[in-house]
This record gives sequence, C-alpha cells and structure tokens, in this order.
Amino acid sequence: MTTNGHRIEFNSKGVVCRGFHYGPESDDLEKEKGSPCVVMAHGFGGTIEMGLRPFAERFAEAGMHVLLFDYRHFGISDGEPRQLISVRRQHDDYISAINFARTLESVDPDRIALFGTSFSGGHVVKVAARDGRVAAVVSQCPMMDGFAALKTFISYAGMGAVMRLTLAGIYDVLRSAIGKDSYRLPVVGEPGTLSFMSTPDAMPGVRAIAPPDFLNEACARIGLTLGSYRPGLKSNRLTCPILILICEKDSVAPAEPARSAGRRAGGNAVVRQYPIGHFDIYVGEDFERSVAEQVEFYTEHLK
Repeated sequence: MTTNGHRIEFNSKGVVCRGFHYGPESDDLEKEKGSPCVVMAHGFGGTIEMGLRPFAERFAEAGMHVLLFDYRHFGISDGEPRQLISVRRQHDDYISAINFARTLESVDPDRIALFGTSFSGGHVVKVAARDGRVAAVVSQCPMMDGFAALKTFISYAGMGAVMRLTLAGIYDVLRSAIGKDSYRLPVVGEPGTLSFMSTPDAMPGVRAIAPPDFLNEACARIGLTLGSYRPGLKSNRLTCPILILICEKDSVAPAEPARSAGRRAGGNAVVRQYPIGHFDIYVGEDFERSVAEQVEFYTEHLK
C-alpha cells in the first residue's frame, strides 16, 4: 500500500525547495545501481497537492522512486515573492531536483525520468534537452506554445482582457521595482472575470483537484512573457523517448502545438490523444486510462 512519501528538501539557486520522496514498492525495475526515479512538478500556479499524488503513487507501485516537489515561491517551498511564476526559475528548479534525485540512496542516476503536466508539460521538454541525461519524459496535456495559448485566450476572453492582463503585468513589475508587494491576479476564474484561465471548465476543473487551502493567485508579471514561451519548438532536441498525452478538447493548452511537438520529436515521440478537456485527465476514468499508459511507457523505457 502506497504511503504519502517522506518529506525532502533541496537547494535551488540558494532557496529551499520542498517536496516528497516515494520509494519503489517493488524491485521489478531494480538494477545494480538502484531503481529509476521520476521527477515531478505541477503546472501554472499549481502545487503538489493538486492531483499529482495519485500519479506519484502509481509510479511507486510500479517500482520507481518518485521525487515530487513544489517550485520556489509556491506551496511548501521557500521563495519570495510568493506566487511568482518564472519559466527560468522553474526550469532551474527541475534541474536542481534532478541533481538531488541522483544523490538519493538506491536511485539509479542514469535512469531519471521527468513528468510534466499543463505548463510543466512544456517545461520537461526543455529541461530534458538541457540536462542531456534524462532517460524518459511524460508530457501530459502540455502547454507547448504560449502564442497559440494566447490566441485561444483571445478567442474566449477578448482583446480587452489581454490589454488588462498586460497592464496588470506592467503594474506588478513597477511595484516590484520600487520594493512594494507584488500585484496578483487569480489563476482561474469564472467566465468573464479577469484571470489567467476563465474558460467554463477552468474553475470546476481546479476545484476538483485543489485542496481547500489552494491559493488562487499569481504575480501578474507572468502575463507579459507567456506568449513568447514556446517549448514545443525545441522537441527536436530531445535525445530520449517522450510520451505526449493530448486532451483533444483542451480549452487551456491547445492540442495542435502538442501534436506538432510530437511530429518534431520524430521517432522519440509516442503520442496519445483523448477526447477530453484539460482538467479531465486528473480524475476518474480518464486518470485511470492515462496513468496506465504512463506506467507502461516508463516501465518500457526505464527497464
């Protein structure tokens, strides 16, 4: 029976990141150097407690170590200002987590895998290419193209909302420059409200996986750079296998850029498409189907 893991912490650029380490529950994948380890983090404004533990538990049951962590500025990790989303810092946190995982007892340092979902589904593409030693990657309902996501946002929220997000981002940057508290916006909101995600399924989807103490806000400055973040364009640099799980009815992370990332990755990519929305993959039958495919993929490429 899977436990909740034990608390760990590691340093990332001088700041403490915290998370949980799950040990493998079988020796099916064990070799002389140890067993493989999956390094996991969440997406846009998310934390460990937002639907990731069930995935970690299944991976551990299949014989893998799991390192599940919160980025700096979020959840149980340190970092000021709180709720700051920085692509560069989150990439660095993944790298720090990978390096830490390689030091854990009975972890095979040559069999480190990555798991990313939503925003981090794009991160893991760039991080794996940067690390160069990652053995396998799972990218779930990934945000592979911020420009495409911006166009989707315009389609449901309108240009006026984009202008308001931009002004909010500038205001947040200016406040930071003069030493004032950050200016934050809701991560998710009801349709018609100013938030980073306000599709009809966004608020119900987050409520289905978020704990009662979920802090639904993020520093507004991330809105200034989202459109230029296009990690899927780098999938051709991957040297390891990647499983891309696409939600065909995704209202947040458009499906077509994920398909393009798969094509760009060539023979390294396995692409699976589900006729579901962005948040469906975390719960119920859709979770069961997707996690089974992920376990099969990891088992095949980490054996």
